[in-house]
Amino acid sequence: MKVYDTVSAALQDLRKRGFTVDFNLKFDRIHDTGRSDALHVDNFDIIEHYRFEGNSDPADEAIVYAITTKDGRKGVLVHGYGAYSEDISEDMIRKLNVKE
Repeated sequence: MKVYDTVSAALQDLRKRGFTVDFNLKFDRIHDTGRSDALHVDNFDIIEHYRFEGNSDPADEAIVYAITTKDGRKGVLVHGYGAYSEDISEDMIRKLNVKE
């Protein structure tokens, strides 16, 4: 797996490698910002993930996920974690809890 110093460096490289869709996290789904549909946890896979931790600000903690969907889309999801993370379903927590 590659190593990146910043979230923006990870996003730039993933886009060069074809991960061009922007996904947003919903409670129990991910939403493709370019389409009206949302995908349940069974309809996408996490191919790579990169964790970033801020040196002094807990709000700087994020994970960048490289995602492929069952219908062939490739994109990225950036999700904050820690004290300021969003409320998500148990299924989504399990899906996003990738092992190092």
